[in-house]
Amino acid sequence: MTDTFRLTLAQLNPTVGAFDANAAKAKDAWEHAKTAEADMIALPEMFLTGYQTQDMAMKPAFTRSAMLQVEDLAQSCADGPAMGIGTPWLDETGLYNGYVILEGGRIKTVLRKHELPNDGVFDERRVYKTREIDGPYSIGPLRIGTPICEDAWWQPVAETLAETGAEILLVPNGSPYYRDKFDVRLNHMVRRVVETGLPLIYLNMVGAQDDQVFDGGTFALNPSGELALKLPVFDEVIHHLDFAKDKSGWRIQDSTKVAHPDAWEQDYRAMVQGLRDYMGKTGFKKVLLGMSGGIDSALVATIATDALGPENVRCVMLPSEYTSSHSLEDAAACAGALGVRHDTIPISAPRQAVTETLEPLFDGMKSGLTEENIQSRLRGLLLMALSNKFGEMLLTTGNKSEVAVGYATIYGDMAGGYNPIKDLYKTRVFETCRWRNANHRDWMMGPEGEVIPQRIIDKPPSAELRPDQKDEDSLPPYEVLDAILDGLVDREASVADLAAEGFDRATIKKVEHLIYISEYKRFQSAPGPRLTPRAFWLDRRYPIVNRWRDQS
Repeated sequence: MTDTFRLTLAQLNPTVGAFDANAAKAKDAWEHAKTAEADMIALPEMFLTGYQTQDMAMKPAFTRSAMLQVEDLAQSCADGPAMGIGTPWLDETGLYNGYVILEGGRIKTVLRKHELPNDGVFDERRVYKTREIDGPYSIGPLRIGTPICEDAWWQPVAETLAETGAEILLVPNGSPYYRDKFDVRLNHMVRRVVETGLPLIYLNMVGAQDDQVFDGGTFALNPSGELALKLPVFDEVIHHLDFAKDKSGWRIQDSTKVAHPDAWEQDYRAMVQGLRDYMGKTGFKKVLLGMSGGIDSALVATIATDALGPENVRCVMLPSEYTSSHSLEDAAACAGALGVRHDTIPISAPRQAVTETLEPLFDGMKSGLTEENIQSRLRGLLLMALSNKFGEMLLTTGNKSEVAVGYATIYGDMAGGYNPIKDLYKTRVFETCRWRNANHRDWMMGPEGEVIPQRIIDKPPSAELRPDQKDEDSLPPYEVLDAILDGLVDREASVADLAAEGFDRATIKKVEHLIYISEYKRFQSAPGPRLTPRAFWLDRRYPIVNRWRDQS
């Protein structure tokens, strides 16, 4: 008789610190597994506490509470399948990123992450200890090896588990999204399968936490490297996966293989999910934003509408004497197409009052950037007043190009609690608007069709802080700027590298200078969803005070 094994995979969305809610999700998934007569259910890395906890895990009361919750979960899930669930684990030897196996009402074993990531958004060596590789454990007829997330990216952990008797590899993950990340994961896991000759299950969580969005995309591979399972990205899924043993060993039975959307759709979904979870997990229900009639605020308004529904979005136009009639019309048209509330608050009178208040001190001085920034800061003040009065979180709308070179006013248009397009270069903003106008999905809460008027996409970008102002008065054309930023920021290329690629050296140096002198602004900027491996915040940590410049 052929041995069989059923493993239930819970690709779910936890909330950091919500131990009761996360445990309830795990228990509900366990009930599904029990009904399906599964032998085991697996949940992702650090599921019980949510991920990442950062330094909170170093607070003993936090980790002890999580461990008590695990013990309660073990007792409440005694009469059914075993469970694997991630949690921090504290014992006499130190604090670990742990994966706990529950069976028969007790903690059967505790596995501890061996390879601690210390790059990109991860700083686990700061928080957790490492130790020798924990061996496989038995559930029913099967011996399972569990490399925890980063463990599976390194050959020695998987090989050690295979050599000590593991018959399959179950990899629980908290792996955050960046563009085309699935292919990176798949390539690493294929290597582990080829090296060990064992089936492998890559289980990833979904949902957003601060700047990080976890995209799921759980998959499984047979020893030949053949894909046996591919779950959706971003969706919560509970899936039952069957194994059978023959003379060559355990094999995964062919299962669901969902086609993943392209990078444009995944980026957009990440921005929507990032905002949706940031709001839901912090308790905010509604948002507002300054609607300028430009493309950035139009895209943010659309993302907000798709994330929260039009009834929860307020757009506010704050025109000055420099605001064009086209901008007024375009802002109203976009808000109307989205079905969101649209208010108008002119700022000419308060701007004049501030100008008159400062006039004795500014007497005889030429008008310039200071006066332009007063307009932006007045808008920030008025938007924050609305936010305070109505309990609506203010969204900021600066794209990655602007964030990179400081083309934004601190305490003005940078005011706000979250920035959905923080990691999206301006050239991608344009293309994303075109993509959203042409596409609608069932996870979008906004209307279908052209929600961003074509005139917004076509017109030259402008802050409209002085007569006939255009962004290209101060910056290179965005096609050039974004290509240079991709080199300096995303690829860490040198000035010489970019000059050799054909960019004007003076332009490169100007952009480099703007990046470095704007660090203090980024230090005070709102968080936003990470779309690339070099997003501003944890991925790229630069000093504010910095006199170095590349002389190559």
